[in-house]
Formats: sequence, C-alpha cells, structure tokens
Amino acid sequence: MGYPPQVRPFRSRTLADGFVLATAQSGDHAFFSPEEFEQFCHAPATLSLRRQADLRARFLLGDENPSIGIRRLIASRIAAKRETVSTGPALHIIVPTLQCAHSCQYCQVSRALHDEGHTMSLADLDAACDTIFESAAPALTVEFQGGDPLLRFDLVERAILRIQARNASQGRRIRFVVASTLHQLDEPMCAFFKAHGVYLSTSIDGPRELHNRNRPIPGRNAYERTLAGIELAREWLGHAAVAALMTTTKASLAFPDVIVDEYVRLGFREIFLRPLSGYGFAKRNQALLSYSVAEFFSFHQRALQRVLHWNRQGVEIREVYASILLNKILSPFDAGYVDLQSPTGAGASVLVYNYDGHVYPSDEARMLAETGDTSLRMGRIGAPLGALMASPVRRDLARASAVEDIDPCRDCPYSLFCAPNPVDAQAQFGTPFAPVHETEHCRRHMGLFDAMFSALRAADEDQLDLFHRWAQPVAAGGPG
Repeated sequence: MGYPPQVRPFRSRTLADGFVLATAQSGDHAFFSPEEFEQFCHAPATLSLRRQADLRARFLLGDENPSIGIRRLIASRIAAKRETVSTGPALHIIVPTLQCAHSCQYCQVSRALHDEGHTMSLADLDAACDTIFESAAPALTVEFQGGDPLLRFDLVERAILRIQARNASQGRRIRFVVASTLHQLDEPMCAFFKAHGVYLSTSIDGPRELHNRNRPIPGRNAYERTLAGIELAREWLGHAAVAALMTTTKASLAFPDVIVDEYVRLGFREIFLRPLSGYGFAKRNQALLSYSVAEFFSFHQRALQRVLHWNRQGVEIREVYASILLNKILSPFDAGYVDLQSPTGAGASVLVYNYDGHVYPSDEARMLAETGDTSLRMGRIGAPLGALMASPVRRDLARASAVEDIDPCRDCPYSLFCAPNPVDAQAQFGTPFAPVHETEHCRRHMGLFDAMFSALRAADEDQLDLFHRWAQPVAAGGPG
C-alpha cells in the first residue's frame, strides 16, 4: 500500500524505547509514537496543524509535486554533508619513521627500534610536502604519525619549514599536528612548535596502572613520561594545543567511569572513546585484547553517561565519538570524519605518505601493508595527485562505499549520516566489497546511531543545547 502523495520519501526504524524514527532525504528527522506513525503514513491530514507544519519543515510532508526550489534545497543539503569528500584531500598524514620505544599490545603497526629501513627518505619527504599543495582544499591539516615522529624531529622540522615556505605564495590555511608519546619532547622542540603553530596529540588510556599495562616501555613509566610531556607542552604551547585520545582494550571495559574521571583530572576538554582496531599487528593479540561489538557499545554508553554527569556538574568535557555522530545528525556542515563518508573519505579527503615511499588512502590502509596486504597502495610518493585520485584502489573504495548502490544501505535510515568502511572490510574479510551488514563497522554504528537518536528524543532542553554544541565541527587542535 502506497503512502498519501503529501508524504515525502523517508526511511524509518523502531528504536529500543518503542518510538519510531523517520529520516527524510534532506537528513532531517522526526520521532513518532507507533500510533502517530500510522497516522503520518496513512492519514497525515488528520495530524494537528502544528505537527503538519513541523513535518513540512523537516521535509517529511510536502506538496504532491515539489517545486524545483525544494528539490534544489534538498540537493544542496545532501551536497553540504559530502563537501569534505568533494573538495579534495584536506588531511595529509606523513609517516616519517616507524621508530618507537613502546611495545603496545594493541599496536597496529610494526614498530622499529632503529631507523634503518624504517625511515622516509629526504626525497620522498620533500615530494610528499609538494604533493599536498596539489589539493584544491582551501584548508589543509598536515599530521605527522609513526612510530613516534619526535624520534626523527629533524624530518618533522624539515617538512614544516618546506610547507610553510611553499605556502608563503599559496596562502592556504594550514594546521600542523604531531601525534606522539611526548617522551622525547624537549624545550627546543617546544620553541619550534610554538613558532610554527603546531598542535600535539598524544595517548592517555586511563590512569597510571591501565595506561602502563596497555602501553609498556622498559622503564614501566610510560604514564609518568607522557604526563611530563603534556605538562611541558602546555607550559610552552598553551593548554588547548595538546589533545589526547584513548584506545579501548579488554582491560578498559571495566573502568568507563575511571577513564573519564582521569581525563577530567588532567584537565582535558575532550575524550575520544575509540574502539580497538584489528589492523596490522594488532591482530596478533586479538585473543588477549578483543571484545564484542556489544561489549564496546556497553562501555561507550556507560562512559558517555559519565561525561554527561561531569557536564551537569559544570565541567565542560566532550566525548568526540558522540560528537561525530551528532555532527552527522544535527549539523548541515560535515566535520569530515573519514570513516562515515560516502563515498569514503579514504583516498579522497585524506592521504597517507608512508615511510616506505608509497601513498595510502588512510592510516589503517598503511597498517595493513605492514602485515603484507599491500592491495590498498594508491601509488608512489611523488606521483601526480590526479593519478593517485584516479587509481584503481581509489575507484574501488568509492564503489564499495556508495550508499545509494548498496542494498542494506539504500534502505537504511542512517544512510545520509553513515557509510560502509571499505578499508575496514578489507582488513576483516580480505575485500572492500564484503557484505556491509556483516562488518563490525556497520554493526557498531547501527547501535551507536540507535543510542544517539534515543538520547536526542529523551533529552531535556539543557542536554539538547549541549548536544548541539557538540555537533559543531571540531576546532583546531582537537582529535581528527
């Protein structure tokens, strides 16, 4: 049975609380009781005039033949949510070295204690810096990862100076981020970072015992040394110039409140509750570290409630994962989170220039190469950006993440907010074209979007205000 002509195309899903969520083509949404949903579907004219007006504003009701203006408005709303994919690579990750003193059990790459064979050549480094400017994106983020890039600070320094010299005639907005344990950070490095507006990102997995268990070093003092680096960086660069994130392991699951409280104690304004990624060498420790999608979901929801508790106490702290979802749901301007873009942002909005001389579509893709799966290499560093973007790898990733062409996604109410992650599928199944609904990425995000929409429906005015603030794109210096 068809719907009345004034009911515009929508997708629906019944949430755990019994309410029905309907999402419009524009990305707007509305909640219905089961009875009201039946009324909306079959007799919308019997709804109150106020409710009809509300549903019209949300593009769920409209005229039988919508005007060209309405169609263009919906198209522009969809385009705005995909703008970060269409404007060219904006995030450029340079991996100057694999050197790292840590032996983290969940590490996704093969760390190296020495730089021989595990460090980018100067020619490749210079070529990577030059390729960045072939992107049409007006704002660029250049992030240095590893290993620990501070173990080759000379390469980081060379790249930043080369990029800034080139930018003197380009006039781009450029943000530099260095992801590091901060164990090697010293005052001369801080002085350079301050002079060039560099942000720092580090890892804090929780309080001392949990952090040192997850991120061991020979001295068994990884936590203490990272905190010393944070203190030094804040002293030189300012509090907002240092961000931290955590990785959820099996050991983390029992301590959601404790982990959140540690971030509050350390004065961070954000916490990113990231799931464990089964890429690269992290796969070797899956039996020790891994957990189910349901276990992560439970951990995330409990930790999120603790974050909301602190906000009610007047302590401003934002959970980044929830903020990404809220940005997708509430904001017309996409923050550019790669894993939820369609077509995927891997290779479109982000490129990785690896120490091995190759370009990869994402950080996770270069991690796969460390265990022998080089199927996602886009080309050599120094190849024209156009050739990289037209590579067979990039075309396959785009096809494998086009929600309008994938059956489970085509009818999903979250299709404008979410997307398949073909790099994740490659890691899990050996092909980017794996059945979407069988991937951990899909199952995890279905649960997270369900929970976030339920939270929006039940939120009071103060919590809605907080959610709308979280939905704003992350400012410079926050986790990307």
